[in-house]
Amino acid sequence: MACGTEIPDFLDAFLQDFPVPLSPESPLPWKAPGAMLSQEEVEGELAELAIGFLGSRNAPSPLAAALTHEAISQLLRTDLSEFRKLPRQEEEDDNEEEEKAPVILLDAKGLARSFFNKLWEVCSMWQKQLPLMARTPQQQWLVSIHAIRNTRRKMEDRHVSLPAFNHLFGLSDSIDRAYFAVFDGHGGVDAARYAAVHVHVNAAQRPELSTDPARALKQAFQHTDEMFLWKAKRERLQSGTTGVCALIAGTTLHIAWLGDSQVILVQQGQVVKLMEPHKPERQDEKARIEALGGFVSFMDCWRVNGTLAVSRAIGDVFQKPYVSGEADAASRELTGTEDYLLLACDGFFDVVPHQEVTSLVRSHLLKQKGNGLHVAEELVAAARERGSHDNITVMVVFLRDPQELLESGVLGAGDS
Repeated sequence: MACGTEIPDFLDAFLQDFPVPLSPESPLPWKAPGAMLSQEEVEGELAELAIGFLGSRNAPSPLAAALTHEAISQLLRTDLSEFRKLPRQEEEDDNEEEEKAPVILLDAKGLARSFFNKLWEVCSMWQKQLPLMARTPQQQWLVSIHAIRNTRRKMEDRHVSLPAFNHLFGLSDSIDRAYFAVFDGHGGVDAARYAAVHVHVNAAQRPELSTDPARALKQAFQHTDEMFLWKAKRERLQSGTTGVCALIAGTTLHIAWLGDSQVILVQQGQVVKLMEPHKPERQDEKARIEALGGFVSFMDCWRVNGTLAVSRAIGDVFQKPYVSGEADAASRELTGTEDYLLLACDGFFDVVPHQEVTSLVRSHLLKQKGNGLHVAEELVAAARERGSHDNITVMVVFLRDPQELLESGVLGAGDS
C-alpha cells in the first residue's frame, strides 16, 4: 500500500480540484456509462468509472479500489427509485414464446452524478481520518501487459488486472486475492467490454467465493452472459466474447474460461497445461452442438452453424444455445516454485505454441537483465512475426521475481 504522504497528498489534491460536490448543472468529470443501466449493472459500471477516473489522477491502486467500494456501498444503500426510467416499449414478436422478465432500468447519467458526489463525500471523510481498510497493504505483483489492434479494423480485446480485489469488494479476511482476465471480442467490442466490467463483480457477489472460488468464477461467467443477453436484446447488439480469468486466492490458483482464450502456468521453466480451450472441432463440443440441432462445418476453419469459430462465448445472442455461455473452471495449489502465468487471446496462441513461450520469455529477460516489465511486448511481437493478423492481448503475471528466474538458469522447453 502507498506509504508516507502519498494518500493524504492524493486526497488533498482531489478536494482542491473538486472543493464542493457537483451541482445538477455541473458537467460530469467522467463519461456516463450509456443512457440506462439495469440495477444489476450498477455496481460494475460505477466501479469501472471510478477506478479509471481515480487511476487517471494517479491514485494508489488500493486506495482507488477502497474509495470506490465505499462510495458504491453508500450509494446502493440509498433509494435509487429517483433514477428509474421506463424502458421504451418495443413491438413484441407475436411468435416469441419466452415472456420477458421485467428489468428495472435506471438513468445512467443521474447515477453517475450522484455517485461522484458520494465519492467526494468519502474523500472528505477520509481526509480527516483514514480507515484501516484504506491503509491495509496489498501483495505486490509484477504484471506485464501488451495489447494491439494489429491489422484488424477495430480493437475488440479487453483485459483486467486487479491486484486490489479485496479492497474493491471490501473483503477483510486473511486471504490475499488478485484477479486477472483477458476477453477476446468478436462482432464488436460491446461483449468484451461488458465482460471486463462485470465478471469479477459477479464473482465477488457469489457466496461461494470464500469456499469454492472456481465455482464462483464459473457462475460469474454464466450470470454475465445472461445479463449481456438482456442488454443485447434491449440494445440490438450482436457481439460476443471469449474469455479467460485467473483468481489467485492465498496459495491457490483458480481459473475459468469460455471459448479459445487461454491461460498457461510456467513452473521451473516448464509449461503446465491448465485447461482445454473450447473449439467447435472438439468432439465433445461438436456432439453438444449437434444434440441441440446445430452443426459444425469447415469454412477456412471449423465454425458453429457456418458462422462463429468458437463454441462458447458470452453474448452471440443469435447463436444461443449452440454457442454456450457455460464456462469451465479449475483450481491448482501453488507451491512457491511457479514462475509466471500467461493469459492471452487466440491471436497469440494460434501462432505461438505453448512450448515456445518459455524460451521467448527467457530470451527477453536475458536481454533486459532480469527486467520483466515489457516481456508482454516481446511476446506480442513474436505472434506478429509468426503471421498473426488478429487483435493480440498478452498478460504475464510473475509469481516469482524475474531476476530470480534469470539467475535460476532454467530454460525449459516443454509441457507437463
